[in-house]
Amino acid sequence: MKNTEGGIPFPLQITFRNAEAQPQVESLIRAEVARLAKFYKRIMACRVAVGNPHRHHHEGNPYHVRIDITMPGGELVIRHAPTRRGTARQSGELGMRKHLEIREPHKGIRMAIHEAFKEAGRRLQDYARRQRGDVKSIDVLPRARVTQLFPDKDSGFLITADGRDIYFHKDSVLNDGFSRLRVGSLVAFAEEQGDRGPQASSVRILRRHGLQFAAA
Repeated sequence: MKNTEGGIPFPLQITFRNAEAQPQVESLIRAEVARLAKFYKRIMACRVAVGNPHRHHHEGNPYHVRIDITMPGGELVIRHAPTRRGTARQSGELGMRKHLEIREPHKGIRMAIHEAFKEAGRRLQDYARRQRGDVKSIDVLPRARVTQLFPDKDSGFLITADGRDIYFHKDSVLNDGFSRLRVGSLVAFAEEQGDRGPQASSVRILRRHGLQFAAA
């Protein structure tokens, strides 16, 4: 059954884990999802989970947000978690922040939701461009080989033909192919600049024979 509340024409599920459900926060999430729905018309379903894995810790912004967007041909997963650097910086301002939180009790959770949906919008924009054919085809994307895999962290590293290391996350591997990757696997990838340097926004495993690759 479609959820047409707030202009959302598809099922929406909102869950809170170790965090109190607040009507204001749910309204914010619905507004953010409605904006995504206007931007990309082919969303089939959306699930949003807001959690506080360290419920009794008060340093930094503890809220984690996960957004699962179902679309024709696959699912887009966005995970937003506070960085160590951000937590360290915020903990240095703990006294002032405690005073402000008396007047703004939902500021931390709202910020986390905003950042997560900002990333979701960017990822959807990239996906829409690929669907329109604005992004380079697989035949002209750069090649790389997998050099490191960290299954427990859902991530790994590639090495490019010019010897650069590129980080990638499990969610960037197309067609749910992360489990099929091995050290040495040949892939084509699209690159973007992440918070920690170059990373792959999409990784496709290459199966064709005769492809040559040699890192510098």
